[in-house]
Amino acid sequence: MLKLGLTGGIASGKSTVAAMLLGMGFAVLDADSLAHKIVEPGQAAYDELVKAFGPDVTSGEGRIDRARLGALVFADSEKLKRLNAIVHPRVHELIIRQLQDWERDGNHDAVFVEAALLVEANFVKDLDGLVVVWCSPEQQVERLLARGLSEEQARRRITAQLAVADKLRQATHTIDCSGTVEQTRRQVEALVDNIRHAAGKRKA
Repeated sequence: MLKLGLTGGIASGKSTVAAMLLGMGFAVLDADSLAHKIVEPGQAAYDELVKAFGPDVTSGEGRIDRARLGALVFADSEKLKRLNAIVHPRVHELIIRQLQDWERDGNHDAVFVEAALLVEANFVKDLDGLVVVWCSPEQQVERLLARGLSEEQARRRITAQLAVADKLRQATHTIDCSGTVEQTRRQVEALVDNIRHAAGKRKA
């Protein structure tokens, strides 16, 4: 089973590509959603986050207020490191467990792990390849503005992540999401053809 990472900067088109791969029949693990689950009350990281950042990062219902936590950590690199040190090891453990389950099933030629911070968290060491999705920083800002962030918040979140050039240097495949959705789809189809060809050669 080929284990591939799918990553890219915030608002670069990663979720669009993941949805296309799902539609083409591939299993895609959304590691970012795992990170959201483990900070729920009663879950692995909740108490540690409240201890590290204080009760102000919780909502009136007692859940972690992700917008409030995001505003806090993206304004302070040390706090962002502390957050990642709490969340990343637990997410990594869940990723490994899911990959092992898929391997045991024997039903997949290739699977994808989708996460914004695959490279930063060093998850790529457990994978066979890395698909990096990218677009221009200006497009990232535009897309984040459309999500309701201010320009300052958008730029802060972009610069808090590893530069796209550094991610591209580690890529085994790249997808340019700066054009139309149809242009992106053609690149995803080419990637899938490449993967299926490689899987056929392994079986031969």
